[in-house]
Amino acid sequence: MHLKTAETTLPIPSSLQAWMLAIRPKTLPAGAVPVILGSALAASAGQFRLLPALVALICALGIQVATNFINEIYDFRKGADTAERLGPTRTVAAGIISERIMIQVSVVLLGTVFLLGLYLVYTVGWPILLIGMLSLLFAWAYTGGPYPIAYSGLGDVFVFIFFGLVAVAGTYYVQALSLSLPVLVAAVAPGSFSVNILLVNNIRDIATDRKVGKMTLPARIGAEWARRLYIALTVMAYCVPAFLLLYGYSPWVLLSFLSLPLAFRMIKVLYASEGKELNNVLAGTGKLMTLHGILLSAGLLIK
Repeated sequence: MHLKTAETTLPIPSSLQAWMLAIRPKTLPAGAVPVILGSALAASAGQFRLLPALVALICALGIQVATNFINEIYDFRKGADTAERLGPTRTVAAGIISERIMIQVSVVLLGTVFLLGLYLVYTVGWPILLIGMLSLLFAWAYTGGPYPIAYSGLGDVFVFIFFGLVAVAGTYYVQALSLSLPVLVAAVAPGSFSVNILLVNNIRDIATDRKVGKMTLPARIGAEWARRLYIALTVMAYCVPAFLLLYGYSPWVLLSFLSLPLAFRMIKVLYASEGKELNNVLAGTGKLMTLHGILLSAGLLIK
């Protein structure tokens, strides 16, 4: 079977393939890496707790996936996902998954995340309830509501906050029941890489986003400045291990520098790529975030 679009004919994927398209696996490091790092920080302080860490990971990934699903719904409604789009197929816009089904699955997923989060509220207290409610609100408000964050150019700021500061600090807090400045410093790394994933996605879509009034940060400042921001955020991420070293952490945190060759390659490819070629940079940035996060976490655990 095939699905006809305005410009081409696409094969209809299987149900599993369709949902994998909607989940967007290449973006999932933004949900997982901050939790891994927060847990490594807790372990380095002798405060690691397995069950809260696992629940935090499941909730973070659930919110990440739900955000992607809701993004499909509202971008479809606003006409942002057209046949001219250069990114991967969006299942709702392509008619592969109906809007009704996507809404139902999103509600069930967010409800499940909320119920799981109640365990953390029970064990830790009301601050986690506040963080959880704000995270769920962000998942909807990113592309939903009268003033969608993604359409205002502020999406990058919120991604840095929620997929960096909130995710790492929240994960650490549910295990250690406290916070410290080094934890917030460490959160800058996954926050920066998460923004870079979003930047690459939006650099690719500048032309089509501007047509429908989706004024992302790259749509506002242009591709060249967005690429410069990518470099600046990458530099910020690599400053984190040096700062942690100054705060008294083991020199092993510098293990994350082993990912530098991939970082240099991503910057080089970013400047050499246009259009659909940027899909490879997006995937590569996710891999860089994962590698950097795992190496930094490993360095925190080595005494």
